Amino acid sequence: MAKKILEDILEINDIEFPNKGIGYFNQEKVYIKNVIPNQKVRVSIKKKKKKYEGRLLEIVEKAAYEIEPKCKCFGECGGCTYQNISYEKELEFKQKMVLDILEKEGIKDFQFLGINKSPDIEAYRNKMEFSFGDTGKEGELSLGMRKRNSYYEVVNAKNCRIVSKDIGKILDCVLEYFKKTNETFFHRMRKTGTLRHLLVRQAYFTKQILIGLVTTSEFSIDLQELKNELLSLNLDGEIKGFLHIVNDSVADVIKADKIEKIYGEDYFYEKLLGLDFKISLFSFFQTNSKGAENLYSIAKSFIGETKNQVVFDLYCGTGTIAQIVSKEAKKVIGVELIEEAVEAAKINAKLNNIDNCNFIAGDVYKVVEELDIKPDLIILDPPREGINPKAIEKLVSFDAKKIVYISCKASSLAKDLNAFIQNGYKVEKLELMDMFPRTYHIETVCLLSKVK
Repeated sequence: MAKKILEDILEINDIEFPNKGIGYFNQEKVYIKNVIPNQKVRVSIKKKKKKYEGRLLEIVEKAAYEIEPKCKCFGECGGCTYQNISYEKELEFKQKMVLDILEKEGIKDFQFLGINKSPDIEAYRNKMEFSFGDTGKEGELSLGMRKRNSYYEVVNAKNCRIVSKDIGKILDCVLEYFKKTNETFFHRMRKTGTLRHLLVRQAYFTKQILIGLVTTSEFSIDLQELKNELLSLNLDGEIKGFLHIVNDSVADVIKADKIEKIYGEDYFYEKLLGLDFKISLFSFFQTNSKGAENLYSIAKSFIGETKNQVVFDLYCGTGTIAQIVSKEAKKVIGVELIEEAVEAAKINAKLNNIDNCNFIAGDVYKVVEELDIKPDLIILDPPREGINPKAIEKLVSFDAKKIVYISCKASSLAKDLNAFIQNGYKVEKLELMDMFPRTYHIETVCLLSKVK
């Protein structure tokens, strides 16, 4: 068990992925979240196994390059990481963290093509999941982002700067409506209350909006009045659907035991690189639509010529990349674990008149075991934790000439790249695309080639 050592003031010397500042206590590294180099911070220090970890208590002295955050909730809200530095400094940190972790894992001798800015730094997110909670012990009802280092407290997010003003107006409308009722937030320990989450998706290019209110099954209010209030809002976009989602899980996760349409449809449409995509409330789709166009353009440049080639798009989600490369390819096979995403991929392919994509629902490891066709190219866009090692063993046996790996977690990428390197592949080039401004997350696109 972790044992509290003491409180001390440390200077932050460096930063490591993911979002961990480095200070020193008795010449030992101390890892501290939510700090940046050159700050002096007061921390409580604990030793966990062989590692020292610090919990930020106070910023004693700011770094010289810090700026005044535009968001008043920064530091309290658990959403953003870098509102207090310039965007250029943020990109510098992200690039350093990715390259450091690759170097630490011995991955080098590749062409590094730099880091690309997000087209938008503010109002870029097309999906937000807000939580109901309170503003403190026995405080008033709140709706927004979880407060840092807090279990139930929620910071109101109606003025959140990384989403559109439409989403802020919708959040405020829902919160004010429930403040006038007797409904309370769902308390997971006491198992009281009914209000859990609010999901809002707004397409960047079409401006269409989908809203999902998540409650327990004990919730009994007729939502027609709230629907009318939402539809009367002065918005830039258009509300295409309002859904009531029932979730009785004890865990703090968003899932649907039951979905009821209160208004409209359970989907909307978004455009990307000339293609149309039908998106439901739970469909996987990149949260930065404009940035996604840049991300997939990088991937496409790495992919190169696909004429008459067989392409595997593994962890394909709703089939975005598969459809982008399908124009020249002979055949594209997409594999995705989530059945709903596969059904959406099939619908989207039909929507775009694409008939050479075959989408399969199932675990990548199990599906590729059964495929009797060899790919010329493999595209990988796995979840944050990377690829099952057994799946990598099967993938390398295909002897594909090229592999393009898109990753949202550098440590998982480094682990997997080493596995490919040990099995006859070489990392040719690597490029970063910032899809998540003001957070520590970054997308990496990597090209591997089979060594002859």
